[in-house]
Amino acid sequence: MQKVPLTPEGYKKLEGELERLLKVDRPKNVQAIAEARAHGDLSENAEYHAAKEQQSFIVGRIQELKAKIALAQVIDPSKIKQSKAAFGAKVKVVDVDENEEYRFYLVGPDEADAKIGKISITSPVGRSLIGKEVGDSVIVNAPSRKIEYEILEIAFE
Repeated sequence: MQKVPLTPEGYKKLEGELERLLKVDRPKNVQAIAEARAHGDLSENAEYHAAKEQQSFIVGRIQELKAKIALAQVIDPSKIKQSKAAFGAKVKVVDVDENEEYRFYLVGPDEADAKIGKISITSPVGRSLIGKEVGDSVIVNAPSRKIEYEILEIAFE
């Protein structure tokens, strides 16, 4: 399997969610199943079926998180010294047509959250920025239009 890049912050977030599922959510769910089972007839017991469904979700998420953690390649952006955009870079760009500035933080797919400027290195914008330097222009084929960004700044923090 191929390693997936994660920032130290993203790795800690995955570990924290896994720990919460194992130590808090799963024990609560086991207790909810036991309480629902005590109510008698399971065939018409909505609480029991809801708890079993929640159990299935928790088990699946635990397996997913364990796989992500096993495949994680933790990369600390503050230790990267280069001038080209790469994983972990904070890239400041300007939309040439709209004259609007944006800041993108290039992260792995598991950490991406476009609302806060964290974009995946596998996204169209992320792929177009990788390997570029300050002053370079990139064109991104967005659903609404072709967007041309000029790179103003690249930082690894």
